[in-house]
Amino acid sequence: MEKLSQSNMREAAFMLVFEKFFSPDSCDEIIETARDADEYLFNEDSEKLFKGVCEHTEELDEIISRFSTSRSVSRIGKVSLAVLRIAIYEITSSMTPANVAISEAVRISQIYSLETDTRFVNGVLGAYSRTLPPDEANSSEGTDEP
Repeated sequence: MEKLSQSNMREAAFMLVFEKFFSPDSCDEIIETARDADEYLFNEDSEKLFKGVCEHTEELDEIISRFSTSRSVSRIGKVSLAVLRIAIYEITSSMTPANVAISEAVRISQIYSLETDTRFVNGVLGAYSRTLPPDEANSSEGTDEP
């Protein structure tokens, strides 16, 4: 498997999560298809992040729903929803400090969506992070790039 930076790993997971919106296939089948197509690089960490989002989508959407004051989950664009699911999963699973997950979510959103969507993503994640205890918002058991 490829050695990817944390940012590239996250972006690869984003591609897989985004793909899931358009496919009835299981998460494992989507990974297999992505491997066969060889269109972008991903690694075990990308797969782990993608599978975590797949396994916890309902819980993640409940959190998103609580902190999205302007849109219901069904009205959030697929790019923004994929980015939000990844960031919140990383935070709730203690994979990544909230401040890093939010910065990375905003970065991915800036690449793949409109400025208004990026502001929306930042607003939802900011509102969510303000409810976290200070030690959870800025630290993690895992490691990540600053």
